Parts: sequence; structure tokens; C-alpha cells
Amino acid sequence: MPNEVGVTRRHGLKAAAAAAIAAPLLTTAGPTQPASAGEHAGALDVMTFNVRFGTVVDKTPRWTVRRPVMRELLRRERPHVIGTQEGLYYQLRMIEKDLGEHYDWIGTGRGGGSKDEFMAIFYDTRRLDPLEFDHFWLSGTPYAIASNTWGADWLRMVTWVRFADLADGGREFYVLNTHLDSVSQYARERSVELIGETIAGWDRSSPVIVTGDFNAGAHDNRVYDLMLDLGLVDAWDAAASRGPAYGTYHGYRDLTPGGRRIDWILTTPGVTTHWAGMNTYSADGTYPSDHLPVQASLTLG
Repeated sequence: MPNEVGVTRRHGLKAAAAAAIAAPLLTTAGPTQPASAGEHAGALDVMTFNVRFGTVVDKTPRWTVRRPVMRELLRRERPHVIGTQEGLYYQLRMIEKDLGEHYDWIGTGRGGGSKDEFMAIFYDTRRLDPLEFDHFWLSGTPYAIASNTWGADWLRMVTWVRFADLADGGREFYVLNTHLDSVSQYARERSVELIGETIAGWDRSSPVIVTGDFNAGAHDNRVYDLMLDLGLVDAWDAAASRGPAYGTYHGYRDLTPGGRRIDWILTTPGVTTHWAGMNTYSADGTYPSDHLPVQASLTLG
């Protein structure tokens, strides 16, 4: 059952999630910058960001090194909505602190409770009021916690929230955030079917925004085509203007112009995308993650 959000939202959601489950930097802003807030009055700024597991131990930058860079990036941009992937509970608490008091988040671990990756959705509480939320697993038994019936290499899931936009008279819309499997094409395609069934059950008068790491290249994988077949629009392609395109997974190597775009923001057709970009911010040569965050400035219609 979806969860209705009441007046105790800020502390109640934290408790529910837990139970259910600086120094100056030398910076490089990169070639893309988001549209200024004044260009499109009332625009909703959305980001999808694979923040990379904080427990990875290899030759790439650890979370303690990456966190200040991510903090600076997020404080510069301050999107109204951020769909995150790969965030662990302690990372998400740190990101919440770094964003500041006007942000909150909703999510649960894919392994149940606070275990493993969250598909957390952060939001600016000055702009958005969450009315309802739910989680489900990308399997044939979607409401069985930590279920995996399609042969995915890892547990995969969805978190979604129905928001009221306080800057638009309480206009309601949905945000769905996910991370599809990195190995099984079959699991990815079945996951799209389940996402489509979920969206089809929502109020059709309410816009939908989908964020995620799809582990499939836009325009060169059937997963992308299936997502568009659901009636969704690729915000990158629909944008009136956009920044330079790179492969969104860079793995701490040189950015690849025109590379595979596996991190997407999708919307229902009535949404207008004014601007889309990939944020290439780094500090002292360090990127905040092995993925570039993708951003879009939207009007819900």
C-alpha cells in the first residue's frame, strides 16, 4: 500500500525509513552550467545522480575525498528534486546534512530497511510537499522485500513519490526513481514493463518525472525504446537547449564526448524541458562520483 504523508513529514519519514528498513577547493566548473533560475519563472529543477557506493575500496577516490566535492556541486545547483542511485544510508544522511535544512528525502534500502543501496529521492521542502510514496522491487513479486526473480545480477528496486508543487498552487506530480540491472538485459526489459504498469495506474492528469541509471545507452538499447513506448519523453532530446553530451559513466577517466548516455530524466509529454545538461564539476581533479549528474529545468505544463 502506498504511504500517505501526514503533518509529521520531516521527522516521520526519517523514522519510517529507518524503521522500514569546509575548506576552499580548487574547482573546475566544466563546460555546462544550468539555466539561471530567472530564465523560466517557476521552473522545476531536477537532477538524476548515481552517487557511487561509499564502501568501494579501489584506486579511485574514496567517499571521504568525494564528499566535499559532491557537497559543493549540490550547493551550487540546489535542484528541487534529486533522484539518487547507489547511495548507502550513511551517505544519504551526509548528503542531507550537506544540502542543508531545507531538504528532506524518502527511500529504503534494496536489501530491506537500511541495508544496501537506496533509490532515495531528495526534495526541497520549500518548494515540494510529499503526499504519498511507495517502494517496490523489480521482480515478479514486486512487494516482496529484496525479491529477485528475473536473474538480475543485483537486487533492483523503485522508489516513487507523489508531490504537491507549492509554487504552482499545489499542482500534483509524480517522481519515480530507479537503477536497472547492469548485467541482465532480460531483467532490464521486464523492469520497464513493471514500471509501465505502475505509471499506468496513476492519475493520468498528473505529470510524471522518471529519473535513473538505466545501464543502457539512449538510442542504442531496446530498454530505451521500451521506456519511450510507455509514452514517456526523453528530457535530453526534448530540451529547448542543452549542454555538451558526454558518456554519463566516466569511471574517473577522461570524459567521452558523445559517449553512452545511461543516466536519464524522462517525463510525460505535457512537461516542457527548457534546458538539460550534464554537470562536469570537479575539484582538484576529483569528480564527486564515477557518473556525471544529469540535470533538467522543467515546467510541468
